[in-house]
Amino acid sequence: MADDPQLGGVIRKEQDLRQEVVSLHQILRDLMLARREQQLPKVIADMQSRIATIKQEQIALQAEIEKRFPAYANLIRPQPPTLAQARAVLRSGESMVTLYAADSGTYVWAFKKDGPIAFVSTKMKRTEVEQLVQKLRKALDPGNVDVTNLPVFDLAAAQRLYAELLVPVASGWQGANSLLVVANGALSQLPFAVLPTGASTVKPNPKILYAELQSIPWLIQKTAITQLPSANALVALRKLPVANGQRAPFVGFGDPQFSMVTAMSTTGTVRNLAIPRLSQRKVAQGESMDWIQYSQIPPLPDTRDEILALAKALKADPDRDIFLGTQASKANIMRTDLAKYKIVAFATHGLLPGDFPGVDQPSLAMANPNDGNHGLLTLDDILKLKLDADWVVLSACNTAAGDGAGSDAVSGLGRGFFYAGTRALLATHWPVESLSARFLVTGIFERQATNPTLTRAEALRQSMLGLMQQTEMAVAGQKAYSYAHPLFWAPYALIGDSGAN
Repeated sequence: MADDPQLGGVIRKEQDLRQEVVSLHQILRDLMLARREQQLPKVIADMQSRIATIKQEQIALQAEIEKRFPAYANLIRPQPPTLAQARAVLRSGESMVTLYAADSGTYVWAFKKDGPIAFVSTKMKRTEVEQLVQKLRKALDPGNVDVTNLPVFDLAAAQRLYAELLVPVASGWQGANSLLVVANGALSQLPFAVLPTGASTVKPNPKILYAELQSIPWLIQKTAITQLPSANALVALRKLPVANGQRAPFVGFGDPQFSMVTAMSTTGTVRNLAIPRLSQRKVAQGESMDWIQYSQIPPLPDTRDEILALAKALKADPDRDIFLGTQASKANIMRTDLAKYKIVAFATHGLLPGDFPGVDQPSLAMANPNDGNHGLLTLDDILKLKLDADWVVLSACNTAAGDGAGSDAVSGLGRGFFYAGTRALLATHWPVESLSARFLVTGIFERQATNPTLTRAEALRQSMLGLMQQTEMAVAGQKAYSYAHPLFWAPYALIGDSGAN
């Protein structure tokens, strides 16, 4: 758990050095590509010298983090466990699949607690993987569109990924009821739940949109699926002490009020979680840059209903455990004893460093304090939290590992929440349609409330399968549509420990 206020300062320093190196390399690249007479040898030499100095500072800072804050160091630069260590924390019925896409090909390992270890070196290069994932995400993250006009999901591309990456190592994972996936790069941007386990040809349903996709043999029908940032993460999470059995079921923060504008329901459209750059300001050098005016951050539709539905499903105390509107504030988060709750939920926007003046770390946008300050819950703040949570739910931007800047917000925030003491995150790969998202998330916790022995991964799987079979009836002359399109049932990823509460 985070117990040293100096950790935030050390992390920010490390981030600043890393960003400075990136900026210097970009400038150097442009200078080196310029014509010889336009190059500036003295400037180039000074920059190269500064980069070398920064690298030495980074080495020293990393050593300091490892010495003073070993738990956090293990999150950001995990040391790979031995095979014996990884197998030791696997439970009966679980299998781990590790995939690494490289320039020369993709390497895949699969193993259970006991039995054979499967390995394959495929010819599918990193660029091919990226192209296939990008093709699939076009149907899953199409922008702010009407859900009766979604792009066609490329079943052939998805089935190719399954056939080339998972079939060759089937002896290491088939038969498992829980699949733990460690993937890098583009593969981390795609939930393996959407991979068909066989070739399928479908014909559009003339009466109900997307209903034909109910017949696809999705991988999620075979096994529950959990994402892991590394094999080491599972080893660390399963060493956490047993949770306090007297915790309250749920605390939720949602629909924070940024201004007097009220969030309107967007049922039937994809919840647009992107924040446009709403204004410009002058920086020190006199140039203009885009930035966000806090009072103009758009409200998130339906997040109030989402928090209330979760509270009802989990029998939470609405007077004590629900914070909405002006009450969904950073101040209330910091003063609440979050260690007393099994599930902690945030339904709001995620912001990146630089989105708001003076903020250099990923943050969650909470209610506007209206005192001239912003209401951001920053990584610094999260590192100071004390959690004993089975889940942290982040219904925010594309928070799992999506294609775009939103993923960077949770890559930092997620590490912060794990460090603070959660066992698992529920985060989104792409913006969600509000009504189906509410059905999916509440379905997870309703199932666990009914059956407390149900694992997190299996509760998510069952909720996904249940949502696939639901149909939203036609309104205002539109066609009825099924939730069988993976945009509806596959956006949420379970990251962390797949086990029971």
